[in-house]
Amino acid sequence: MSSDPDGWSADEALEQLYAAHWRELVRLAVLLLHDVGTAEEVVQDAFVAVHDRWGRLRDPARALAYLRRSVVNGSRSRLRHRAVVRRHLAAQPPPPTAAPADEASLVADRRAAVLDAMRELPERQREVLALRHYQDLSEAEIADALGISRGAVKSHASRGSARLRELLAPYLEDRS
Repeated sequence: MSSDPDGWSADEALEQLYAAHWRELVRLAVLLLHDVGTAEEVVQDAFVAVHDRWGRLRDPARALAYLRRSVVNGSRSRLRHRAVVRRHLAAQPPPPTAAPADEASLVADRRAAVLDAMRELPERQREVLALRHYQDLSEAEIADALGISRGAVKSHASRGSARLRELLAPYLEDRS
């Protein structure tokens, strides 16, 4: 394998990207989808798409940014599909849910509260906050991943953070 990513075959490049970024991309998708299995499928689909298009990438060095964008877009698509399914199943009683085994732990409660609050945010705010705080991306990287301006990233981050504080205030007061 050559050391120049531009000279790598699709297989070589994807092996390197997979080894280095699979886990973080799955975590991103989990934050957006709240489902590990679906998140892994979305990330796998993104890698397959990059592999299929490798020869047509204008800048192979930007493959990771393309993967991130694909994961975010794939997550959006899955969320839209879920919403359609939910609307059609609304007449049926919801299936019973089992409480997580570790529900009693403080860490699990805190994680659940944050994820519940994240679900309440508008889609774009949720995406920006997940990319910023979980993936630790810069404003420019977030803007690139979502296809929006840096100003929009700042605005969504500010509004999303303020809304999260509001949503988590009762949880934090109960724990004081």
